[in-house]
Formats: sequence, structure tokens, C-alpha cells
Amino acid sequence: MANVVKKIISTEAGPKAIGPYSQAVVAGNTLYISGMVGFIPSTMEIVKGGVAAETDQTLKNIGAILKEAGATYNNVVKTTILLTDIEDYAVVNEVYAKYFSENKPARAAYQVANLPGKLARVEIETVAILGNVTCE
Repeated sequence: MANVVKKIISTEAGPKAIGPYSQAVVAGNTLYISGMVGFIPSTMEIVKGGVAAETDQTLKNIGAILKEAGATYNNVVKTTILLTDIEDYAVVNEVYAKYFSENKPARAAYQVANLPGKLARVEIETVAILGNVTCE
């Protein structure tokens, strides 16, 4: 059985964990980013401006963690989006497409009753592969 190194990823450029979990964990060459919401990292308050602003901040938070791990949005292979209102799906897609315009990852989206994080409306969980990623 092969040994796999598990490494915790943490950055002040992303929001602090609000529970007993890590911002992200690397196992082997796979990066698992915990569900991120639209917190402004310096204040830990949800960004104002509606679901588009919240989605944008969420993806910026994901970007900060990707950067800390030595990755970019191009390394992302899967996301899971949780929405408190599925009617926000189209707006989320518009913002999401700005970050994943070419090499789109696999994705699932669900409506949920509530999200942690002081009235968050969008949460995105992310899986990325570290290293030099090329797309065919």
C-alpha cells in the first residue's frame, strides 16, 4: 500500500474556517477545497450586492486557496454548487462562466434549505488536480 501525504492548505487571503475543518487539504496531487461562501476575508461578512456579488466573492475566495496551493482555476476538475434558491442558478452561471470560460470543470448544483455563514446564498466546494494540467 502506497503512502500518501496529506497537507493542510491555509491562507489569510481566504476566509477563515467557521468550524472544525480546514480551508483545503491536499492528498497526493488532489486539492480538496472546503465549501466557500461569499465572505470578505478581512471582515468575515458576506459581501453585499446580491447573489452575483456573492458568487464572485466566493470564486475569488476559491482562487486565493488555489493560489496558495500553487494552482489556478485551470486546475479545477469538479465543483459542487449549493444554492438556497435555485432561481439564482442563471445569475450564478453568468458569474461562474467568467472564471471557467474555456476548460470547464465537471459540476453539480443543488438547492438546499440553508447554508452556514450568516445568510449565505451560494456555497461552492471545489476539487482540483495539482501540477501542470493540460486539456485536450
